[in-house]
Amino acid sequence: MRVSGLSPDLSGVALDDVAEPRRSPGQMLVRMRAASLNYPDLLMTRGAYQLKPSLPFVPGMEVAGDVIEAEPASGFVAGDRVVCGTRLGAFAEIVACDTSLARAIPARLDYAHAASIGVAYLTAYVALVRLGALATDDWVLVHGATGGVGLATVDLAQALGARVIATSRSANKLQVLADTYSPAATLPAPGFRDAVRDLTGGGADIVVDPVGGDVFDESTRCTAFGGRVLVVGFTSGRIATLPTNIALIKGFSVTGVRAGEYARRFPRRGAENLDAVWTMAAEGRLRPRVHAIYRLAEWREAFAAMAVSEHVGKIVLVP
Repeated sequence: MRVSGLSPDLSGVALDDVAEPRRSPGQMLVRMRAASLNYPDLLMTRGAYQLKPSLPFVPGMEVAGDVIEAEPASGFVAGDRVVCGTRLGAFAEIVACDTSLARAIPARLDYAHAASIGVAYLTAYVALVRLGALATDDWVLVHGATGGVGLATVDLAQALGARVIATSRSANKLQVLADTYSPAATLPAPGFRDAVRDLTGGGADIVVDPVGGDVFDESTRCTAFGGRVLVVGFTSGRIATLPTNIALIKGFSVTGVRAGEYARRFPRRGAENLDAVWTMAAEGRLRPRVHAIYRLAEWREAFAAMAVSEHVGKIVLVP
């Protein structure tokens, strides 16, 4: 799947036959068995994401599959099941990826569920643990909780002992989330402020916000003193602004979350983040949810589903 032109209607995207990639030093070749779709993939087809690759490019930020070829010193051999972050290039039959970002797929996970962990759960981990300083019994308010990152945040926060309040615009999707993950509460967004205050006794300790806009504005009215508001994205379409007197009076901080950039800036911590997430996955403490699986030839339907946010969990592409 290759992007040759940027447009809001995906008219510059098509399936192309291209030469098989070659492995550079420090890389492995992986036969793709599953690759999950992330919201930045959609934004990149429009030129609306902070990463703006040169045209043409193959999108796709994470791949699960079988090793075709790897350096002997990597510890991987042909046939190993691996998952790997790619930033670009995962929506292809054969993917070249950095060995340092690869991890063995735990036996308990199939390819689709393995491909659903990396970006979403790493974002959640950096938000909650690295930047949010999550403590046991903290109240965590998660917006957009039925999307990929939101659902991962709900799951990870609970696995780490937090009390979670999940919000979404869709009552039906919240019911699916409640049935699967049983957070402390599910609430409509917007319209959650008073309920959050009542439930928490004053405000949420941590707010994880991939939505922005009115949801961000309302969140500042129900964050605890000393709380942490973690900005993940702006799926609402509006980038919110914050009067600094509100942060001053209420004593909370606002921090941007870019898990990939965090790992690039702090490579040792990035490797530790990967290890922590995949250790929890191997132990069965994480419960990724695959909403739908599409063939690579059905990429347009997959992207359309992402664009209208009809999914609960992850959308996955397979060859």
